[in-house]
Amino acid sequence: MSTTVIDSRDVHVWYGPFHALKGVTLPIVKHEITAFIGASGSGKSTFLRCFNRMIDTVSYARAEGEIQMNGNPNILTKDTDVIALRSKVGMVFQNPAPFPKSIYENVAYGLEIRGHKKPGGGLLQWGKRRTGEEIEWSKHPVDMAVVEALKDAALWDEVKHRLDLSAYRLSGGQQQRLCIARAIAVKPEILLLDEPCSELDPISTNHIEQTLLKLKTKYTIVIVTHNLHQARRISDHLAFFHAGELIEWGRTKDVFESPKLSLTRDYVAGNFG
Repeated sequence: MSTTVIDSRDVHVWYGPFHALKGVTLPIVKHEITAFIGASGSGKSTFLRCFNRMIDTVSYARAEGEIQMNGNPNILTKDTDVIALRSKVGMVFQNPAPFPKSIYENVAYGLEIRGHKKPGGGLLQWGKRRTGEEIEWSKHPVDMAVVEALKDAALWDEVKHRLDLSAYRLSGGQQQRLCIARAIAVKPEILLLDEPCSELDPISTNHIEQTLLKLKTKYTIVIVTHNLHQARRISDHLAFFHAGELIEWGRTKDVFESPKLSLTRDYVAGNFG
């Protein structure tokens, strides 16, 4: 039986006088990938940014309605602890945005600001003993969390011998996977991604997609994408937005193969967007 992790009811967003999101009601299912599709300006990214209150970073934005996570109180109220909320809801943006730090420090950053700083800081320590080709890695909790996050983001084998290098030395696709590792290192409940592959080549895009398919066993994932093929390949549920409204929502296969509305049918057929 499906479990609803995010329950949104009648959510509205205004940017000044502009009514950008109009009464969206939508459930997000646990351990599934939900994709938001729609043309530019349709409201999909605006809705996504309500889930971690990133909408607050726009001074003239105003959100109303109700969004509950795991049955907890409405996160759109003024008394919501936004810092605590964002610790549960990780986010990866359109352009890869690693910090000007080493690969290791990028992933450890979120852990450190939450008080899990490794004594003395520094890099992951190499063990002094080898068993065959296997290196004995540090068992410090921060080090172990960094390794786990890099493995879950399908990046560990590519970077494990150069963790001290600048994150800027990685390719664009590797940087985006590093940003995913940074987001999941603190063990959020939900992972949001806003057009994470729009700047990447097909091979890097495939790496990201395969990573997300594996990650959904641990996290609930919501992705905004303009790429209909991507949405069809990786999502379990699909939400189609148009002009600030949620037009149709359902299982991805159903929305693509038997949409209920002609507007949805035209969009998934590529007739506009």
